[in-house]
Amino acid sequence: MDLYEYQGKAYLARFGVPVSPGGVADSGDEVAALAEELGFPVVVKAQVLTGGRGKAGGVKLAGDREEAKRCAEAMLGTDIRGHTVRRVWVEHATDIAREYYASFTLDRSAKAHLAMVSAKGGVEIEQVAEEDPTAIARLHIDPYFGFSEAQAEALVRQAGLDQEARAGAAEVLAKLYRCFVEGDADLVEVNPLVLATDGRVHALDAKVTLDDNAAFRHPEWAEFAGTEELDERERHAKSYGLQYVGLDGFVGIIANGAGLAMSTCDVVNQVGGKPANFLDIGGGASAEVMARALEVISSDKSVRSIFVNIFGGITRGEEVANGIVTALGRVDIKVPMVIRLDGTNAELGRDILRSVESSTVISAPTMMGAARTAVELAGGK
Repeated sequence: MDLYEYQGKAYLARFGVPVSPGGVADSGDEVAALAEELGFPVVVKAQVLTGGRGKAGGVKLAGDREEAKRCAEAMLGTDIRGHTVRRVWVEHATDIAREYYASFTLDRSAKAHLAMVSAKGGVEIEQVAEEDPTAIARLHIDPYFGFSEAQAEALVRQAGLDQEARAGAAEVLAKLYRCFVEGDADLVEVNPLVLATDGRVHALDAKVTLDDNAAFRHPEWAEFAGTEELDERERHAKSYGLQYVGLDGFVGIIANGAGLAMSTCDVVNQVGGKPANFLDIGGGASAEVMARALEVISSDKSVRSIFVNIFGGITRGEEVANGIVTALGRVDIKVPMVIRLDGTNAELGRDILRSVESSTVISAPTMMGAARTAVELAGGK
């Protein structure tokens, strides 16, 4: 679950991360009242789950009540990179000396937490990584041992943060890591982390992604659910309890297990295609689950082919195949579909799938071959 900036800042603050005082509003009059309470000048920031707000006019400085109101009214209801602005965040403006970057996430390939810090903050980290990869200091953290004070201090030195910011930045990093671990986040990112002219180091922005699998430990997350921004495909999938992320490609992907789903996306990219989604149906592949997954995928008009990639483990291959066959009888699929079935009793499962094979329903034995066929049937790039 991705949090809006105002929610992310409130979440970081629970763990002691210093943030700018402010408030959220959904009308010009509310913004004007908030701005007057906070003291001028203020910054008015559109709340959308995408980057590039500043370039799109979603971040404005206001010096008085009327200007704050005008800024808010100009933003509310507008579109920023496909996201409608429904609320804005207002905070007292900070006199900034320097801008930095800091984040914690999980590096699955290394089976470790990953800290990243850079003295080049205020711009998208992807741009920094592309233009000057050495400007990002990285540290893998063993989750068992955690993140020490000495590691935090070494990381800010390695990143080349200004001397006067290092002690404050190391302290913020320790609190960010606590938020990442105890707060069950997949990502905590602060860009920019700023050194103010008065010497304070604090978070001027916040990007927080919570791990949905940990929701049972956090009943307080219910307050975020009503504001979660989902596109129609994601809303449809969520109503069925499916793990779905909409992407901007043309090959619909269904896989059982998040790791396999991610690998499937990678393979589709590798053979020249673009995934239209990431859909994880979990450990099983019953007829009901498969039918729902196919229904969600088929509702996406950008999908030109479907790649079903299933590995039978506890769920055996013949059970998976029977589920797919039944699902095909219940859902009207209008695009070609390629099925790759492997694992327990895979041969038996493939025998069952032969009953539904046609020029548009194809069974393929290998993941790479199936991906290539799915991309070809979709018409290539």
